[in-house]
Amino acid sequence: MHVYEAVNSRRAVRAFSDEPVPKEVLERVLATATQAPSSGNLQPWHVYVVTGEPLAELKRRATARALAGDPGDEREYPMYPAELTSPYLERFSTAAAQRYKALGIERDDPERPTKIAALNSEAFGAPVVLFCYLDRTMGPGQWGDAGMYLQTVMLLLRAEGLHSCPQVMWTMYRQTVSRMVGADDGLVLFCGVAVGFEKEGVPRLRTGRADMTETVSFIGV
Repeated sequence: MHVYEAVNSRRAVRAFSDEPVPKEVLERVLATATQAPSSGNLQPWHVYVVTGEPLAELKRRATARALAGDPGDEREYPMYPAELTSPYLERFSTAAAQRYKALGIERDDPERPTKIAALNSEAFGAPVVLFCYLDRTMGPGQWGDAGMYLQTVMLLLRAEGLHSCPQVMWTMYRQTVSRMVGADDGLVLFCGVAVGFEKEGVPRLRTGRADMTETVSFIGV
């Protein structure tokens, strides 16, 4: 797959089939992703690959918390700024409405938060979830490095015919995740990434993007 095709076809898939992902494919993707850039070559990420019965048990525990209305563990970092301003607020609101309407959850549904949490805690049916951690001593630069690493992983997954969905939601259940994977207190959970083959017959959604002219300025060209 050409790199442009991988970029253009990558999207956050929220409906996976239960077809297993071969371990050798995951190993190939993650071995190649080690080439991702990082400042000072620190390579600050640590990834746990969870599948099979351990993932099923993790999903059961997280889903039970979600359906019980558990607000989740205290966040270790904010998912978004406290005050989103224009144009970011509009982009966020539009994408959220599109995303969950495609899953049959209307904005005015009183059970919307619980339904969204339950879908997320099931990893949208994905048979694999990657949990990306960073050492607590790392700073903003290394968090940026982790983002570049995960984007590399997701593009390589596309090259293998797979899809993914990054899920910061898992930080809400970080204690449950850490107990399951055995992560020590020196690590902080950045996010999970659901991985698998896309489920057939489910409406496909790709949220719109801002035009390049809104986010890019050419100087001296």
